[in-house]
Amino acid sequence: MANTTDLIHPRWVRITHWVNAVAVVIMAMSGWRIYNASPFFPFAPPGQITLGGWLGGAIQWHFAAMWLLVGNGLLYLACNIISGRLWRKFFPWSPRAFLADVLAALKGKLAHADLSHYNMVQRAAYLFVMVDLVLLVLTGLVLWKSVQFPLLRELLGGYEVARREHFLAMAALVAFFVVHIVMVALVPRTLLAMIRGR
Repeated sequence: MANTTDLIHPRWVRITHWVNAVAVVIMAMSGWRIYNASPFFPFAPPGQITLGGWLGGAIQWHFAAMWLLVGNGLLYLACNIISGRLWRKFFPWSPRAFLADVLAALKGKLAHADLSHYNMVQRAAYLFVMVDLVLLVLTGLVLWKSVQFPLLRELLGGYEVARREHFLAMAALVAFFVVHIVMVALVPRTLLAMIRGR
């Protein structure tokens, strides 16, 4: 058995990662069905990639996954802060080092030898996802309980603006998800580390 120094991802990171992945997929697919009921852009996601069957069913799936996403997200954030992992893994953050890593990635030369260390692109992406999820929750609260959160609604630009912000924040999360899957395909050891922890 490998010793604890070989551990890349603690069990709580792996569990919250996979729970989050399931919640995001359910929320995106049900959200597309909800969007299709009242689109505000000149396109609609194909029904085959939506979840819920109809508006009421999609809303039920969306709310169920919402509680899973929020609870899991709060657990992930709390564990990261309490363990000190948030500061160790995601900071310090340097714009210069980020640009250097972006250039290296574009040239196909971004190193992944040490899976326990996040490069600046990974740090930026994961920090972005955390902020994006907060925006999704806040805009989602306005869409769900607009009357109960009038100040939040106005801070976000009103109900209709919050709808668009919610959609764009989810689109950004889906884009991250797609890039994440591509990167895992390019460096499959990262998938094994997220399953086994080592």
